[in-house]
Parts: sequence; C-alpha cells; structure tokens
Amino acid sequence: MSLSCFIIDDEPLAIEVIESHVSKIDGLEVKATFQNAVKAFQALRESQVDILFLDIQMPRLTGIEFLRMMKNPPKVIITTAYREYALEGFELDVVDYLLKPISFNRFLKAVDKVFELHSITEHSTKTADENNSKHFVFVPVDKKNVKICLNEIIYIESKRDYVLIKTLNKEVVTHQTLTYMEERLPNPSFLRVHRSFIINTRMIESWSNNEIELPSIQIPIGRTYKREALKVLNSNSEVL
Repeated sequence: MSLSCFIIDDEPLAIEVIESHVSKIDGLEVKATFQNAVKAFQALRESQVDILFLDIQMPRLTGIEFLRMMKNPPKVIITTAYREYALEGFELDVVDYLLKPISFNRFLKAVDKVFELHSITEHSTKTADENNSKHFVFVPVDKKNVKICLNEIIYIESKRDYVLIKTLNKEVVTHQTLTYMEERLPNPSFLRVHRSFIINTRMIESWSNNEIELPSIQIPIGRTYKREALKVLNSNSEVL
C-alpha cells in the first residue's frame, strides 16, 4: 500500500522535520508542502492525497478553520505546539494529534493508524465488490440446493414462512423469509418496495408513484417503503 501526503505548516523547519520522518517510512511520500492553508485548500481541489499533516497556528487561515471548510478531507494528523486545541481537533475527526517537537517513534505511531484505516477500507471495498460481482445464489428447496441466476429474477414474494422466487423461466419456493433474502442478496439492483415484495429493478417496464410494472405482474409500492423506493427509482431513471 502506498499513501501520499501534504504537509501544511508555516514554519520551514517543522516541514523539514516531517519530511525527514516521512522519508524513513516505506509506502509514504510527500506530494507537496505548503506554508499557508489557503494554498493547500486550493491544491486539494486539483489533487487528492491520503494524509494531511496540518499545523494549527498559521497566518490567514488556521488549521482548525481549514478543517471546518473541507467537506471530505483526507485523513488528518495535527502537528502543533499547542495542547489546547486537542479536543477541538478530535471533534473534527482527526486521526492523531502530535505535539512539537515530534519524535519519529510518535510520528510512526500516528502514520500507522492511517495505514490501518486504509487497510480496513480497502478490505471492506473488496468484500463488497466480490459480493456484488456474484451472478447466482443457491437456495434450499426440499432436500437440495437450487441455483438461481440473479439477472433472471423478476421478483421475490413473501408467502408467510416461505418466499416465491419468480425468474424468467421458473418459479422456486424456499423456506426463508423476505427479510432474510433482502439481507443476503449481493446484487444492488434488488429493491424492497413492499412488505411482501422485492423486485429486480432491471426488470421494470414502467412505474408510477404507486406501483411498478414487471413482466406479467404489477406490484404495489407499500407506504412504509415508498420514500426509499421512489428515491432509488428516480435516481436510476432518465426521463425525457
């Protein structure tokens, strides 16, 4: 894993110290340094980084003001000579708060937190991608497991302690609940629109605020699910 960073500090010596610490860590590189937060803010519009090493007391714009201005900041490690901003910094979700002079051991500990956070995020993304890439599932029917191709499912209907899975070429009844199916369907195109129905949005032929037309069936949109269902339907639709 390789991470990039900006160093933002109005003291050239402080920048040199952090650059020296970074040079000793494999997989971490300095992309740019800035002696005021305004220029750094402008640079972040054009170039993304993984970590900001951010001083607090700077001219024109303080580190805290800088953080409050950012909507989706990278991971931030505060580097300052002032203890009194620690609480405010952590309220802004900084990864760590380093007091100058910063020893390499303490610096390494802070950076390691960021590497760990990125590792967790990458793992979660990979798992989600793997789940979403599945093209079929097996469901228990009597004493065997039946293969269901996800892209062939039209809808899934609750039948009390069972669910009916209607596909393009068959119907399968399995001893499950609709909630169980909803939680385990790996494909993002499935949408719960009613307490008794999950639909495959790719199968929609037409829809209104009250119902959805699929091949050979019209399914009502339940009051409890209407807000979220219409939000998804509107976001996935392009109406001329």
